[in-house]
Amino acid sequence: MSAELAEVTEAFLQSLAAQRLSEHTIKNYRRDLQQLLGFAGRESLTDWAVLSSKQLRKFIAENHRSGLSARSIHRQLSAIRSFYRYLVRQGLSEHNPAVAVQAPKTEKRLPSTLDVDQTNALLDATPEDTFVASRDRAIMELLYSSGLRVSELAALDLRDIDFAEQLVHVIAGKGGKGRIVPMGRQAINAIKHWLEMRDRRGFFSEQALFVSQQGRRLGVRSIQQRLSYWGKRLGISDKVHPHRLRHAFASHMLESSGDLRAVQELLGHADISTTQVYTHLDFQHLAKVYDAAHPRAKKRS
Repeated sequence: MSAELAEVTEAFLQSLAAQRLSEHTIKNYRRDLQQLLGFAGRESLTDWAVLSSKQLRKFIAENHRSGLSARSIHRQLSAIRSFYRYLVRQGLSEHNPAVAVQAPKTEKRLPSTLDVDQTNALLDATPEDTFVASRDRAIMELLYSSGLRVSELAALDLRDIDFAEQLVHVIAGKGGKGRIVPMGRQAINAIKHWLEMRDRRGFFSEQALFVSQQGRRLGVRSIQQRLSYWGKRLGISDKVHPHRLRHAFASHMLESSGDLRAVQELLGHADISTTQVYTHLDFQHLAKVYDAAHPRAKKRS
């Protein structure tokens, strides 16, 4: 390993410390650049200015083959780009070889979801005998029934619920786009029961659909905390939060209907590729359909 390369690298890390970056960030930069130093030694480099994009692609490929995750490689390339921006500013390099190098695509994190039995257990076991319990039951039923984002649910007003048509008017959707989605029978019954409990408190002037015991609109954080509470109380093995009920809605709808475009509309996704992430959740169901329907897949009796 060239002492000159190591000296320049250390100067860069010291400059990060001077910028008051966190110790954790600097530690990551140091580890990534130490790996690059090792590669530079194997390539017999004595000047950072001569490292080419082709050589850097070789370095990335070696790391990928050795099992380094795409996410870690993204972080590594980010560190190298920052390092070379420093070198260019210092007049130690005329180019940044990392600009032309792309990391492997990261795998999309698949959304965790509740299966049908878990969802039914959560909803059916939540009581409706108190103001808070009745409200929380209505919240969960509506999240699962209509696939709402928690921010959309928190923003709902009384006028947004159409019992006659069994619809929810989502005004504050993501990106400011509204949509209309159906409500199921269980959600309608739960909301009606909640409104009876609410009226007993006399909160007639507040337009928000879901309110606290003080009669104020319930916020996103409070809704998250209430679902977590019921998940723990009812012994649901996995953590319960609003987005998991939205995931459950999407995956269960896809499993039953197979209509990706309809689920896209219900979820309010601008791009169908966002909805496609849910297709993995019903893969076993699709595999069974394939085995039963495809002429060359049918098992012999």
